[in-house]
Amino acid sequence: MKLDLASFLLQWSTGGLAGLWITTRRQEVGIGYGWLLRSVYGVIAGFAALVFFGHAPSAGNLVGGVAALGVACAAVVAIVVSARPSVRRAGPTAVPVGLDAVAPLIGLVGLFGAAEVAGGGYALALGRLVVGAAFLGAVSDAMLLGHWYLVQPGLRRDPLMQLVRLTGWLWPLEVGLLLVPTGMVSVFTGAIDDGYNGTLGWVWIACAVFTIGLVWVTSIALKERYYSAVMSATGLLYLAILTAFGTDLIARAVLAP
Repeated sequence: MKLDLASFLLQWSTGGLAGLWITTRRQEVGIGYGWLLRSVYGVIAGFAALVFFGHAPSAGNLVGGVAALGVACAAVVAIVVSARPSVRRAGPTAVPVGLDAVAPLIGLVGLFGAAEVAGGGYALALGRLVVGAAFLGAVSDAMLLGHWYLVQPGLRRDPLMQLVRLTGWLWPLEVGLLLVPTGMVSVFTGAIDDGYNGTLGWVWIACAVFTIGLVWVTSIALKERYYSAVMSATGLLYLAILTAFGTDLIARAVLAP
């Protein structure tokens, strides 16, 4: 599986915007949170499109590039719709529930194209990209939402708990798919040389184990009734992002042909 910047950026933006829809469909979080995440992931998707179009022409790169551009445009449209004066006055309940579902659906189509050029078996590459998108998006959005409680301290913890739980549920799928041959198991059997006498394989295991451990501790912290627990959980999620991205990217680097 190639360590390809374009597919990674599309993967991240798609998963992040899918996580945003999971949160905004509750119509509880302030409108500004949606503006923030749509702006961040819209820019990431835009960069993904530029990188895809800079690759050698192929059907997979074309699908990925067009889809990435579509994700960026859908994010901009969602910002414009949610920024209308009537919506701002009415609050999050006036934002259409399906508004943030469009961009990740477009991104999903792009991942089907990206899997074509990712290397390895198509089904395995697609599974890794789709699950990785959801996994990285959930943990990234959880951290950003944790910060949003500084702006909206009265917000219930349910939206944040949902993203934390989702990250935990996706972890075994993410790790499992990266172990499927040809996968990280091949590093430990010696079939694949990581270039560092197996060190990267052990670092990958550490990242995977620490990720689920941090998610578990975060979920425990959020059960505390004090407001400071949310800030503690956010700090833990900072670390979880590092280890989660390490879980995905180290495997890609080691498995790259």
